[in-house]
Amino acid sequence: MEQKMSKWGFKSEKRTVTIRDFLEILKGNLNKNDKRDVIHLGHGDPSPYPSFKTSPVAEESLLNALRSSLFNGYPPSAGLSPARESVAEHLSKDLPHKLSEGDVFLTAGANHAIEVVLSALARPGANILFPKPGYPVYEARAAFSNLEVRHFNLLPERGWEVDLDGVEALADDKTIAMVVINPGNPCGNVFTFEHMQKIAETAQRLGILLISDEVYNHIVFGSNKFLPMGLLGSVTPVLTLASMSKRWLIPGWRLGWIAASDPNGVLKKSGIIESIENYLCITADPATLIQGAVPEILEKSTDAFFSRTNDTLRESADACYATISEIPSLSCPHKPEGAMSTMIEINPLLLEDVKDDVDFAMKLAREESVMIMPGSILGLKNWLRLSFSVEPAILRDGLERIRAFCSRHSNTLQGYMKLESRRCASSNLMHDDC
Repeated sequence: MEQKMSKWGFKSEKRTVTIRDFLEILKGNLNKNDKRDVIHLGHGDPSPYPSFKTSPVAEESLLNALRSSLFNGYPPSAGLSPARESVAEHLSKDLPHKLSEGDVFLTAGANHAIEVVLSALARPGANILFPKPGYPVYEARAAFSNLEVRHFNLLPERGWEVDLDGVEALADDKTIAMVVINPGNPCGNVFTFEHMQKIAETAQRLGILLISDEVYNHIVFGSNKFLPMGLLGSVTPVLTLASMSKRWLIPGWRLGWIAASDPNGVLKKSGIIESIENYLCITADPATLIQGAVPEILEKSTDAFFSRTNDTLRESADACYATISEIPSLSCPHKPEGAMSTMIEINPLLLEDVKDDVDFAMKLAREESVMIMPGSILGLKNWLRLSFSVEPAILRDGLERIRAFCSRHSNTLQGYMKLESRRCASSNLMHDDC
């Protein structure tokens, strides 16, 4: 039997390394003799920290749902009607058109929403466009669905905007959709409406739908306001993926949704909505109890609660940007304006015995008990994703440990000599000029 099972090639199957995978690798590389607390700057779960406690409204709503004894059974595959209606009403506040219950499908978190949408769209020979850097679950899910993945770049020098020329060059008649993430994970950027218009117009011209990942919706603290891509649903169909995880600080509750912004009815006419509904009939549901709490949570949550979270994140983002700017071997080209993380570029030439971003993360974990995500896991080598959604004092400690690590491994003089040598070689300068 072993021989028969082996012939299917399960072991040789390639799999995308996810954030959770690499965090486990980092945990295995920690120095057990280091008595300091481990600082987690590699993942986006703020819920363990006092500064990121969920609201009493959410807790009381869940208790009310529990005490009612109305939510102990199986829900419909697309979700409980009152919960879907409340999400539709909640999202419609930011849109020029009103969503209905039929436009919203509840999922067990945003990762489940990714699974549902990519599974529903997967067809033989189809391809899909993902941002680089991005969120690795998209690649992992696409691989399981046999969807070909093509990556377009996000441009750090332009505030991590989408390289739309690159999108046009990648797309062909087999391209089904493109994914955009706003506010940006992992980059911490927030798109302007003007750029969103260009994205929608590009998708319309290419005949592809937009999948808009808005898990960090309204978590903004810079100059750009959050605007949903559904505003442009009349330009090109938009499937929005979002959840209560980040804004309400309850990732373990696993409540997300897919919302169709499609005033022209393209998604229904093409059968995409039906495909989503069919897939939901054979997959898991978000817990009925959580669904039962949704209407009260959405109705009673206050702006004061959300503002406190954004204010804390603003201070943490400022501290992160300021400290990284003082470390010669690191740079942060764009100050984070939203979400809970930022991207930091490494200059390996200025570091001794640090080959690349993965080596940086592994040695940082070993030497300083700080866990940070290498950009290679997100599609961008020699960058790091730093999540700043931790207690501010813990973040300051973590940043100082990163500073100490870089100082200890500093190779500034030799590094600058190598940089100058490269500059001369690339510019074809005469020896006297170098």
